[in-house]
Amino acid sequence: MPDLTNPAPESKFSAMFRALKYRNYRLFFMGQGVSLIGTWMQQVALSWLVYRLTDSVFLLGILGFASQIPSFLLGPFAGVVSDRRNKHRILLATQTFSLIQASTLAALVLTDQITVPIIIALSVFMGIINAFDISARQSFVIELIEDRNDISNAIALNSSMFNMARLIGPSVAGLVIAAVGEGICFLGNAVSYIAVLGSLLAIKTTPVISEKKQLPVFQSLKEGFSYAFGFAPIRSIILLIASISLFAMPLTVLMPVFARDVLHGNANTMGFLMGASGIGALTGALFLAQRKSVLGLGNIIIRATVLLGAGLIAFSFSRIIALSLFCMLFTGFGMIVQMASSNTILQTIVDDDKRGRVMSFYSMAFLGMAPFGSLLAGALAEVVGVQYTLLICGILVLAAITPFAIQLPKMRKLVDPIYQRLGIIPEVAKGLQTADALTTPPEEQ
Repeated sequence: MPDLTNPAPESKFSAMFRALKYRNYRLFFMGQGVSLIGTWMQQVALSWLVYRLTDSVFLLGILGFASQIPSFLLGPFAGVVSDRRNKHRILLATQTFSLIQASTLAALVLTDQITVPIIIALSVFMGIINAFDISARQSFVIELIEDRNDISNAIALNSSMFNMARLIGPSVAGLVIAAVGEGICFLGNAVSYIAVLGSLLAIKTTPVISEKKQLPVFQSLKEGFSYAFGFAPIRSIILLIASISLFAMPLTVLMPVFARDVLHGNANTMGFLMGASGIGALTGALFLAQRKSVLGLGNIIIRATVLLGAGLIAFSFSRIIALSLFCMLFTGFGMIVQMASSNTILQTIVDDDKRGRVMSFYSMAFLGMAPFGSLLAGALAEVVGVQYTLLICGILVLAAITPFAIQLPKMRKLVDPIYQRLGIIPEVAKGLQTADALTTPPEEQ
């Protein structure tokens, strides 16, 4: 007879999905899951459309630059808006505008009215939307989780959802493009926004808005900047994310060239490559989801970044589809584990009233540096070829992790008081959680 008093049989599985016990987060998770499949379909179709129309690697770089540069320019202001306004309403607005953008793109492609300048303009528009959407969404997730101990699991599940979509979306896009063209992919993305809008309307939550609304915008920006970059752990993580985004994200922009010209495939080949990366990333996200503590993530960031750099280098040498798919598994795993682990640490140690601004800097580093990487990679690929370009990117990723690895012991000492106050280090947390001396890092640091 089973021992009904022993909860062990469900422990690992339940722990992996524990954030889904919250109704609001569950609704958000389901709506975003559907929408992100459409987003990945559109991203693959857009890259393939531009390359089909132009045969230009440089224009692929321009496309990446146009879609992501608004996050770099507007990210800090979006963070201020997120800290001052109702994040729920911000997300309803951004998802509505995203629906309009995807519908416009679908209509123009299906009626053969699309041109490269129009694609660039619509990509800039989407980049502006994303600048506000990402900052608000990163902060809003925390409002959906009642127990702070489940924040890391929610972030890991978000990454799982993102990468499940990355697995499904490109694979479906490859099949759809080969069968009926890119236009249906854009239409599918437009329809997918209905799911996320429905889930957002069903969510009932009390808004968490900073009380420091009296500060002027630029003073609020300065406060957030001083807080984020005056504290070594936050500063190091943001700079590492910026480096990885600059050197590793161009892989997505160069993917159509590898699929068609290096591996001699078609849109399906590109879908398979993106799908393999998605499988690796999903595996990485589930690996993080089963972890019960933020402790040890610093070392995991280092190992994941090394794996990412090695995967890029190996992929650059491959001429065989099977080997390329294998390499993409490791790059996907390394990328998501590095990014999600960094996000988890930031969300854990940051002050609630500055969360929007800090996460806007995170988004600025993650998405804002990618356009510069795309532009540089596109220009370099025209000169030395896509394979040597990716080889250089992989080497630079390995170089970028070195300063972080050297500073890790010092950063642990700075973060320990925060973990003690939050009870994350239980053996020293008892009796200290209410001590006034143990606060988050002072803003003037």
